[in-house]
Amino acid sequence: MDWLRVADRPSLFNFVFWAMTAILTAGLVQAAVTRTTALPHVALFGADLVLVAALWPALPWSRGRGRLWVAPLFLAATLTLGVTGSAGYHLPLILLAVADLAFLYGMRVATAILSCVVVLCAVTPPLVGSTIADGLVQAASMAMFSAFVLGMVASIREARRRREEAQGLLERIRELAVAEERARMAAEMHDSVGHHLTVIKMGLENAERFRERRPEAAWAEVRQAKELTVEALADARRWVRALRPLALDGRVGSAALERLAASFDGTGISVSFEVRGEERRLEADTELVLYRVLQEGLTNALRHAKAEHVHGTLTFGDGRVALVVSDDGTGRDDGSRGGFGLASLADRARALGGTLAGGNRPGGGFELRAELPLAGVRA
Repeated sequence: MDWLRVADRPSLFNFVFWAMTAILTAGLVQAAVTRTTALPHVALFGADLVLVAALWPALPWSRGRGRLWVAPLFLAATLTLGVTGSAGYHLPLILLAVADLAFLYGMRVATAILSCVVVLCAVTPPLVGSTIADGLVQAASMAMFSAFVLGMVASIREARRRREEAQGLLERIRELAVAEERARMAAEMHDSVGHHLTVIKMGLENAERFRERRPEAAWAEVRQAKELTVEALADARRWVRALRPLALDGRVGSAALERLAASFDGTGISVSFEVRGEERRLEADTELVLYRVLQEGLTNALRHAKAEHVHGTLTFGDGRVALVVSDDGTGRDDGSRGGFGLASLADRARALGGTLAGGNRPGGGFELRAELPLAGVRA
C-alpha cells in the first residue's frame, strides 16, 4: 500500500479523495442498476472516474518529483466529471486538483483557476435548466471551500518553507561544529606533535654542533630526540584514532563505542567497556556525542591522568541513555576548569536536551558522565 502514501501529499487530501471517489462510485453503480441514466452516459462517466483514480497516485505534490504534466490532466479529468453528470459531487475533487497546482505553480495560478471555476458554478445551472439562485448558491459554496483549501495550501507551503530553512540552518550548525572540532584538534595537534618535532629538531641541531667537541653531549641529545620521537609517534597514533569515522568497520551504536575502547589497547592503559539495559536505537547526533565523550575520556586518561585503567559504561534507561567514563588516574586539579574539548561537548549535549558533567571521583581518578535522551524523547 506504499503507493497510497506520498510524503509530499497531505494525508487529509488523500482521505477526501478516496471518500469522494467512493461516493461517486456508489452513485455510478446505482445509476447502472436502476438505469435512470443512459448506459453510454454511465460508461463515459465510469471511464472518466477510472482515469481520475489512476492519475491520483501519480500526481506530484512538489516540482522536484517530476511528472508535472499529470497535474493539468488530473484537473481536466475532474472537470469532465461534472460534464458527464456527477451532480456536483465532483467539486471537492476539483479543489484537490487546484490545490495540487498551487503546490506546483504557486498560489496565483491556483487562485486564478478557482476564480474561473466559481464563475462556471454560477453560470452553468441556469444554462442547464436550473434557477439563477441555484447557481449563486453553488458558486458561494465553491468560493467558501476554495478559500478554505487555499488557506490550507498556503499554511502547508509556509510550513514546508520553514522546514527547509530549519534543515539548512541545521546543516550549517553541523558544518560549524565540524569546523570548530577541526580547529580544536588542529590546535592540540600543534601543541603536542608540533612541540615534540620542534624539540627534536633543536636537539639534533645541538648534536650536530657537539659531535666533535663534546661527543657525549651529542649522543645525549640524540637519545633525547629518540625518546621524543616515540612520544610524538604515540601522539600521532592517538590523533589517527580520533579522526576515524564513527561507524568503525560498519559498526554503529554500542558496537562502535566498544570498537573505540578496544582501539586503545597497546597504549599503556587497560580499557574495559560494558553495556547495561536493553539496547535501543540511537539518533546520529546522540551517537556522535557519546562517541566523542568516550574518546575524550580515553584520551585525557592517556595523556594527562597517568591512569592505568579506564572503564566505560553505557546504560539504557527509560527514555534516556547514559555514558560514564572513569579512570584511576590522578584526577584534575581543583583550580582547573576543564579544557575546550569538554566545554564543546557539554554544549553539544545541552543542544540535544542532555547533560555532560565531569569531576574527580571520591576514591581517586576522574569521571565523565553524559546523559542524553533517546530517539523521540526531549527534555
